[in-house]
Amino acid sequence: MTIELRAFQPGDEPALRAVFASAIHGTARRDYSQLQVDTWASRDYDAQAWALRMQGLVPFVALMDGRIVGYADVQPNGYIDHFYVAADAGKQGVGGLLMRRLLARAAELQLAELTSHVSLTAQPFFAHHGFEIVEQRVFDVRGVEMRNAAMRKQL
Repeated sequence: MTIELRAFQPGDEPALRAVFASAIHGTARRDYSQLQVDTWASRDYDAQAWALRMQGLVPFVALMDGRIVGYADVQPNGYIDHFYVAADAGKQGVGGLLMRRLLARAAELQLAELTSHVSLTAQPFFAHHGFEIVEQRVFDVRGVEMRNAAMRKQL
């Protein structure tokens, strides 16, 4: 299968939402309860608010045989806000390709470090790419306790 990366394009928003939901309900489900994944990636969401969020993040988009299967962003301050790969595209190189693109973008921006709040599921992947845990976090999402880690990579 061929994996390609491209810049976000208007109209990608529904496919990115599908990737987000797949990553959480399909992959992160092994580390989070049903209530947690349902709260994190509710099937009832505001499509317009989602579209505005994606337009603001301007992520890189991964396609496998022409289908959007992943996306990730890095903000000018070095924060990775979203990094998701569809469950059926996991372990096929999509995440690695996205991470290499984020690292290249960080170099273009001359960033000293990258930071992110990383799910339990994604922590081993981020650690494999040189990120370290700064702090394990517990926080509330609409009344549901969630866990993740603040991670960073010095560049």
